[in-house]
Amino acid sequence: MSIGPVGQRLVVTEYGETPLDALDNFIRLEQQAPPDPAVLEPDDVVLRVRSCAVGWVDLIMSSGQYQHMAPPPYTPGLEFAGEVAWVGSGVASLKIGDRVLADGFSTGPRSHGRHQRWGGCATWAVIPEHAALSLSPRLSYDQAVNLLGNFETAMHVLDVRAQVQAGEWVLVLGATGSTGLAAVQLAKMRGALVIAAGRSPEKLAEVKAHGADHVLQTDAASGGLAGMRGAVKALTGGKGVHVVWDGVGGDISVQALRCMRFGGRFCIVGWAATPFVARGKGKRGAPRANLLPTNLIQMKGLDVLGCPAVISTRFDPTLRPIRLKRILAGVEDGSIVPHVGPGFGMADYAAAFRAKWESRFVGGCVLHP
Repeated sequence: MSIGPVGQRLVVTEYGETPLDALDNFIRLEQQAPPDPAVLEPDDVVLRVRSCAVGWVDLIMSSGQYQHMAPPPYTPGLEFAGEVAWVGSGVASLKIGDRVLADGFSTGPRSHGRHQRWGGCATWAVIPEHAALSLSPRLSYDQAVNLLGNFETAMHVLDVRAQVQAGEWVLVLGATGSTGLAAVQLAKMRGALVIAAGRSPEKLAEVKAHGADHVLQTDAASGGLAGMRGAVKALTGGKGVHVVWDGVGGDISVQALRCMRFGGRFCIVGWAATPFVARGKGKRGAPRANLLPTNLIQMKGLDVLGCPAVISTRFDPTLRPIRLKRILAGVEDGSIVPHVGPGFGMADYAAAFRAKWESRFVGGCVLHP
């Protein structure tokens, strides 16, 4: 029995030296036959994928420079959604036609086990029943795939690690990115005063429309990083910010430390500006690791907090149910509305991945398999 027509999928055939090397040489688009129910398990669910987020993690995974590695060959796409096309004999919670968001913790490239190779950059994906999250009618497929990765990260960083309080100042580096924008939105929901930093005035204008109190350009044309400390101190009455969200890394991290008040919390969320701290081709080690000035950290009495949402949840699974409940409640009451960037067809996958790598848009973009 066939559950549908032949489709398409992306395949990472081997790790590249860099993500762009992988994109040019080791990621290919190929035909995909629908999964054969005869070889699936009773708890399996087949999704007809309608939308898949194009993520920075997908890119860095393709060169094996991310902390979690999916052995090639695999299909990329950590966050995806679609409708149920088939259910195994043991599946009780779903029926054909249901709209589903695949939980990237439990299926796809960032998971473990037999579903790891089934990413969302494909017409068809096989997921376990427990990874199928019912999709709210308030969300489109495109919105759904921009929800969990962004807002779970933001919630872990701001609530669990930084414990942001109403009235505190929060400086968000990389505020025009997917998780950075979610951080701006969530910090405002917590009553914080938010300074959004980024290089593009056009993109920063969009972030301000999403709630940032102030925006700060860090490109060379506007004075670069040299004027960052003075600008932040002027906004905060000379005291500096309580919290820094750093999803960027590199030179801007050092300048952000200078923008903080005594006893502040410096949250390390990512290293988008320095993606090659690790070796390419899936080799382990970080010969080009980022460095922070310990003298500044000491004299300002700062807390430097690593904030890996996925890894932290593996060590403490009790974190996630609370987080998911709050996010899904926010969707239902309208306080959380994921931002969606441009959509691309599968034939334009390379353009979509390059656009994400070059940060051309606010937030993320999506593929439509």
